Amino acid sequence: MFEDKLKQAFVNALSIEENEVTGELAYSQHPKWDSTAHMVLIAELESSFDIMLDTDDIIDMSSYQKAGEIIQKYIA
Repeated sequence: MFEDKLKQAFVNALSIEENEVTGELAYSQHPKWDSTAHMVLIAELESSFDIMLDTDDIIDMSSYQKAGEIIQKYIA
């Protein structure tokens, strides 16, 4: 459930295909994940998981894998 919700947030925010969302997906290494898309992603994640991310966590969210680790802190 968590993984599906996380993956869908990335698909929606970055307008990418589900198969593009892998552990290797990283900020600025994908052409659609730039600074503007990053803020859209943050909003999507906050909405999907009903959380409010701290500024440090927003800055640290540099990959799909890291996003999962950060979100887990808020929902655990």
